[in-house]
Amino acid sequence: MATKARRRGSLENGDKGHGAVDELALASAISNSEDLGPIIRAAFEIGKPEALLHQLRNFVKKKESEIEDLCKVHYEEFIHAVDELRGVLVDADELKNGLASENSQMQDVGNALLAKLDELIESHAIKKNLTEAIDSLKICTSVMETCVKTNEHIANDSYYPALKTLDVVERDYLPKVPARALRLLLEKQIPIIRSYIEKRVSKEFNDWLVHIRSIAREIGQQSIGQASSARKREEELRSRQREAEEQSRLGAKDCVYMLETEDLDEDDSLLKFDLTPVYRAYHIHTCLGLQDQFRDYYYKNRQLQLNSDLQISSTQSFLELHQTYFAQVAGFFIVEDRILRTAGMLMTNAQVENLWETAISKISSVLQDQFSRMQTANHLLIVKDYVSLLGATLRRYGYQVGPLLDVLDRNRDKYHELLLNDCRKQLNDSLANDKYEQMVIRKEYEYKSNVLAFNLQTTDIMPAFPYIAPFSATVPDCCRTVKSFIEDSVSFLSYGSHMDFYDVVKKYLDKLLINVLNEALLKLIRNMTVGVSHAMQIAANMTVLERSCDFFAQYAAQLCGIPLRFVDKPHATLVARSVLKSSQGAAHEQMLVLVKSKIDEFMQLTDDINWTPDEAPQNGNEYLNEVIIYLETLVSTAQQILPLDALDKVVSGVLKHISDSILATLMSEDVRRINAHAILGIDADLRVLESFADDRYRRSGLSELQGATNLRQCLMEARQLVNLLMSNQPELFLNPVIREKSYSALDYKKVIVIAEKYRDLPENKLFGSRSSKNMAKKEVPGHTA
Repeated sequence: MATKARRRGSLENGDKGHGAVDELALASAISNSEDLGPIIRAAFEIGKPEALLHQLRNFVKKKESEIEDLCKVHYEEFIHAVDELRGVLVDADELKNGLASENSQMQDVGNALLAKLDELIESHAIKKNLTEAIDSLKICTSVMETCVKTNEHIANDSYYPALKTLDVVERDYLPKVPARALRLLLEKQIPIIRSYIEKRVSKEFNDWLVHIRSIAREIGQQSIGQASSARKREEELRSRQREAEEQSRLGAKDCVYMLETEDLDEDDSLLKFDLTPVYRAYHIHTCLGLQDQFRDYYYKNRQLQLNSDLQISSTQSFLELHQTYFAQVAGFFIVEDRILRTAGMLMTNAQVENLWETAISKISSVLQDQFSRMQTANHLLIVKDYVSLLGATLRRYGYQVGPLLDVLDRNRDKYHELLLNDCRKQLNDSLANDKYEQMVIRKEYEYKSNVLAFNLQTTDIMPAFPYIAPFSATVPDCCRTVKSFIEDSVSFLSYGSHMDFYDVVKKYLDKLLINVLNEALLKLIRNMTVGVSHAMQIAANMTVLERSCDFFAQYAAQLCGIPLRFVDKPHATLVARSVLKSSQGAAHEQMLVLVKSKIDEFMQLTDDINWTPDEAPQNGNEYLNEVIIYLETLVSTAQQILPLDALDKVVSGVLKHISDSILATLMSEDVRRINAHAILGIDADLRVLESFADDRYRRSGLSELQGATNLRQCLMEARQLVNLLMSNQPELFLNPVIREKSYSALDYKKVIVIAEKYRDLPENKLFGSRSSKNMAKKEVPGHTA
């Protein structure tokens, strides 16, 4: 090709240079069967085609001459070749005919084979189509089966498997579905099905919201009941502990100790409520990618329910609805605690705390308002008891109930004021209805309930019945009232924010005993219509009540869980005991006033005495019989019911008053003259009184009482006066030494007044002259002439 190109180029160059084509180049091109087109085109372009034609004719002529020369040289061989060629032509015809026949046969056979081939190709095409159709049908069948399963899951409320199968359809099958219509249908239906599932679980969840609110009260009541049972068991254990401690304190040897193996913690699984709809709804919304929306929906709906639950009905009293109110709140937060612990991240601690702060603020406000309206202590106690159970219940679930307990603490003063008012009414009724006679106990159970129950016994030996107690019926009644006050006070203060509240109970107990009981007793004592026997019984009752203060303190300590060894200490006693002790003194004084008034009635009989009789009375004056009978009755009764110190005070005071009354009678203006026979009568009276005093001093046990007054000494002034008037040497009274020794109880002024009336004294023996009188008056301390 390169040679041809060079030749072509040379021809063109030659033509251009000489105006015609080089014959050698032309001959070479023809010999090599090259394309003569360029040469011809070049000849026409230069306008000399005739020269080219001439050259071609020369070339032909030259070649013809060469052929003729060649033929002449090889003529025979050519002839022989022609003959052979003719033979070849014959053979070729035969071969052609054979080939034609074979071709015809082959065509016949080939046509059949072509037909079969066409059938085979068609079959392969059909097979391919069928395979593709089967594959498509398999995909569609799998898709439809999965859709059927999805429908079955939805029909069976198995929403999570339904969503998973939808995910499989969407992820694995939808890109492979060959049927466009089916693919479009699936693309349209999958979101609809998901929306349907979301609506179904939302409906179930909404139904659950309604249901859980309806059973929240029951849940709360059950849980609060568990807390109440746990409290009772705890109180029983404390009671056993106190009994064991008391036995140990009293020195009991045979003590049985038992290990409690019972689990005091209530099983939370006993609270049956179904949270499956919540779990399912939250899980389904999470699968749908709507978990945040569902969390917000849940929180807002529960918040609305809580706000509704916290509203107080105005058509019903709080006392009637407080249990259901608090139980509803407790149930709400028990459910929320379970949700927080088991529902994943549906609720956070912050959200639950926010709900609880809302609730505790509202409840505290409601409680404070309702407590301010209540005017009955029992109502406050009932509500407080349930509030404390509510606090104990929710504290188990980790909620802070301090604000609730603070409300209770803020209202404890009001509660105790109401309780004091109730007790004041009860005590006043008991005191007003009492006959103030010694209580007669006829049966053992009466003794246990009225004496042993309040530790009022004076001995551990069971007495014979009927038993006459030293107190009246009002004492057990007052003890019951005080005991009930202690129980109610402890009940209100227990399970609050302060574990050690014994001092608080003791403070209110002192207030009851001092401001209520003691004041009521003093008011009763100061009532001038009270008789001597009533006053004495009241004083005796005060003694018993003062002694029972130790029992009250111990009982309060037991209920507060304080060991009795701490209560037995002196600094732990009630202040009320000393107050009642001092009030007994006032009672004794008032009783003494009444006794003196009664004695004065008897002493009025002295108005009938003849102070200048001709002979001395044989058995003393008649008034003394009444006085002795009264004194015997008085002292006998007082000896049974009054303590020795009170007995000493009363009897000594009465005898001293009798002595003063005798002197007052002798000094009165109604008695103008006294003779020796009258003084002998007074002497006889004094001997009877002294005998009575000595006898009672020995028999009553006053002789064994430290600091007790010798009763005979109470009559000393009257005795020394009689001795002076009966003395043969009355002038010795003027001797300071003798006077200090024998007449120390006498008052100069009284002696002067009586001596002026006593005319049987020897002349000038005692104040006989004016100078003696003046000297005696000067010797009287503080006397002015």
